[in-house]
Amino acid sequence: MRSASFGVPITVLAPAFLASCGGPSYVRDSDKKNIDEYAMSTGLDRRDIDRLYKENIDKLLASAIVAQWKKDAPVVAVFPIANETSEHVDSQLEALLSTIETDLVNSAGAQVVDRDLQKRLIGEVEQQRGGAFDPNNAAQYGKQLGARFFVTGKLNDSAERSGEERRVQYFLFMKVVDVETGAIRWQNKAELTKGLVN
Repeated sequence: MRSASFGVPITVLAPAFLASCGGPSYVRDSDKKNIDEYAMSTGLDRRDIDRLYKENIDKLLASAIVAQWKKDAPVVAVFPIANETSEHVDSQLEALLSTIETDLVNSAGAQVVDRDLQKRLIGEVEQQRGGAFDPNNAAQYGKQLGARFFVTGKLNDSAERSGEERRVQYFLFMKVVDVETGAIRWQNKAELTKGLVN
């Protein structure tokens, strides 16, 4: 390792030098309380997904279908949210499924099929077909899990560009489907826009 003329390794001096030159520096949320407030790109971040989800779950919990669930306590399965965007947010959407599960158990009066058990049962069905989760088979999955309803959704986007400016509109759809009939019993769309403007 090369050293500066006074014996301190260059790799030790570089971060301190860069910070003193007014360049960006790494911080934690405990160092900069409002770090989650900044948009770093037109891509989706945790705050965006939380906002889209909150609008949907608030509408679901206030819906007639959940009022019925509080009386009947049906078995409900939570199925994956399809990512139909170019964003790499699959892991965030996967984590969101646990949040949906938690909110349904704690606030909707439903009996929710455990996600780990659900993955195993769906895996067994799809292993016979040689594939992964297929939304077209959701009714069959629901029946195998003993569920009366399933909750699922999809994430879409629409992007536009003009010169150096860019705008991306995101839409998170969530719905409740009756396993027996395939009828959509509740559906909602939440949306937000992010942009790069001059």
